[in-house]
Amino acid sequence: MPTAIPAAVLFDLDGTLIDSIALILSSYRHTLLAHRGEIPPDDVWLAGLGTPLRAQFRRFTTDEAEITAMVETYRKHNLAHHDGMVHPYPGVLDAVRRLHAGGRKLGIVTSKKHDGAERGLRHCGFDGLFAVVVGADDVERHKPEPEPVLHALELLGVAPGDAVFVGDSPHDLASGRSAGVRTAAVAWGPFPPEQLEAQAPDYWIGAPTDLLQFGGAAA
Repeated sequence: MPTAIPAAVLFDLDGTLIDSIALILSSYRHTLLAHRGEIPPDDVWLAGLGTPLRAQFRRFTTDEAEITAMVETYRKHNLAHHDGMVHPYPGVLDAVRRLHAGGRKLGIVTSKKHDGAERGLRHCGFDGLFAVVVGADDVERHKPEPEPVLHALELLGVAPGDAVFVGDSPHDLASGRSAGVRTAAVAWGPFPPEQLEAQAPDYWIGAPTDLLQFGGAAA
């Protein structure tokens, strides 16, 4: 296992820092029922978690106008219920604060739109801790492609070899791996361990305190 302390730690957002899975599934069910008259099993949606909404809805239709309408329906429902259904995972906020205090450069790499990511960070108390936020509307090619990770590193002024990307999905780990950074899989997200193991993460994060191996300040 790599031991060097990285200069930068990048994080996915949903399923990694904030528990928004119930909200995501609620928004998904609402949208599919409204537009398609059906509610597919949750595992159909969870399989695409971590990729942009347009890519996920494209599994149900190739009509770009319908996809746009579905995205709008999803976002309207999601924003209306956001603050009542989203919260940080226990212990994660403290760990991120200690990484920040320890001098790590911190960034967010998410498939959520930039403004939605900023809202989630503020609501959950993470505001002011991340030097960069890279959302779905900040790049052309999204996870599992390397572009969003590389863009965050460019903004931070850090080389891939001096960074780690922490995520909960195979898409996060594949994106980080293809960008040339170390990868870390968290245990509290919605994906089963075997799906994460297939991406051979460099680190397993079983509890939020495990993040402090990346250089957090003492409590």
